[in-house]
Amino acid sequence: MMKIMIDAGHGPETAGKRSPDEVLREFSFNNAVANLVKQYLVKEGLTVFFAHNEHKDVPLSERTSYANKMNVDAFISIHANAYGTNWNSANGIETYIYPTASKGSVVLASLVQRSLISACNRTDRGVKKANFAVLRETRMPAVLIECGFMTNRQEAALLLNQAYRQQCARAISFAITAWVYRGKV
Repeated sequence: MMKIMIDAGHGPETAGKRSPDEVLREFSFNNAVANLVKQYLVKEGLTVFFAHNEHKDVPLSERTSYANKMNVDAFISIHANAYGTNWNSANGIETYIYPTASKGSVVLASLVQRSLISACNRTDRGVKKANFAVLRETRMPAVLIECGFMTNRQEAALLLNQAYRQQCARAISFAITAWVYRGKV
C-alpha cells in the first residue's frame, strides 16, 4: 500500500507567515488544503500521514525525520507564497524540487504543477529547484507547492476562498494519484 506524507507548511504560530493585512495566516490555508488532500487520497485507497500538527509548530527536522522513519512513498509540502511584506503584483503557482532531485520527484512535480495550473487557471511559474530542508532531508520523492501569493490582493482573496482551496486540493490529489498509479495504468 502506498503511503503519502502531507505537510501543511510552517505552523499555526510561525511568525510573519500572513497576508499584509493579517487577515490570512498561511498555515490556515496550508492546513485546510492538507486536510482536503488527505480526504481525497484516502478515498483513492492511499495511506496518508501528516508531517505537521494543527496545534503547534513542528520543526522541519522532525517533519523530515518522521517521513523517513515511516518510509513513505512521497512527501508533499503545501504552502502559500509571499513576495516581501506588502501588497504587490507577484502571482501564480510554482512547485519546487531539490536541485539533485530523483526522477520520481521530477515526475511528481511536473504532474502537480500541470494539474494545479489546469484546475486553478493561475499564472504558471513552473517547476523550480531549491535547497529547502523538506526537499533536501527527505529520502523519498518530495515536492513543495506554492499555491498563490498572500501578498497579491487577488490571490490572497482566493487563498481565503473555500472553493479555491478545494480546487487546489483536488488538483494536488489528482496529480499524486496519477503519479502513484502511473506504472499500473
